[in-house]
Amino acid sequence: MGRAFEFRKARKMKRWAAMSKAFTRIGKEIVIAVKEGGPDPDSNSKLRAVIQNAKAVNMPKDNIDRAIKRASDKNLGDFKEILFEGYGPHGIAVLIETATDNNTRTVANIRSYFNKCNGSLGTSGSVEFMFDHTCNFRVAAEGLDPEELELEMIDFGAEEVFVDDDGILIYASFESFGAIQKELESRKIEILSSGFERIPQVTKELSEEQVEDIEKLLEKIEEDDDVQNVYHTMKE
Repeated sequence: MGRAFEFRKARKMKRWAAMSKAFTRIGKEIVIAVKEGGPDPDSNSKLRAVIQNAKAVNMPKDNIDRAIKRASDKNLGDFKEILFEGYGPHGIAVLIETATDNNTRTVANIRSYFNKCNGSLGTSGSVEFMFDHTCNFRVAAEGLDPEELELEMIDFGAEEVFVDDDGILIYASFESFGAIQKELESRKIEILSSGFERIPQVTKELSEEQVEDIEKLLEKIEEDDDVQNVYHTMKE
């Protein structure tokens, strides 16, 4: 198993821990997808993927439909996806993905979290290079041979395929998302969920006391409504 497997294993229980946070996050992703490609999932592959993810976390259909309708309102402001980079205590790099309708507010909040926890907000490009930007797909395992699937999907950019309790996971570079999504759909392979992650190239092991320092920072960041994902180089 490679780094993608170990990364997924460590984060599995944390990823969608708070259901309300998951719904808020997906609601913003729906707005962004509709603004970019329209409200019809048949012609908007990004929206199609977000709806799959919404179903994967049991988001009610009424909530999904309301979010699409709300996103179609021309008076609704746009959410911008902004990446923040910085260092927490003990030299741990932190990468934060946000979706915000008020960048001034988000910058101020993120900076305050770093300052309160003995960290520092960095400039663009200061830590992003330490993470591999990947995409992933979870597909239903029934009727599929993971080894055969891996061989077939390599031509479309797949780098790692493995099985867990919830299906078959396919990992690839960020740029391969569209090609893999199109190929899975053309083969009528059921996509349960999909998404993007940033996998640290190197991680750093800390003492229990140091871990507590980092977790204080991460908790503050993750509680912010504008934050979609947080990645770091601390070994978990």
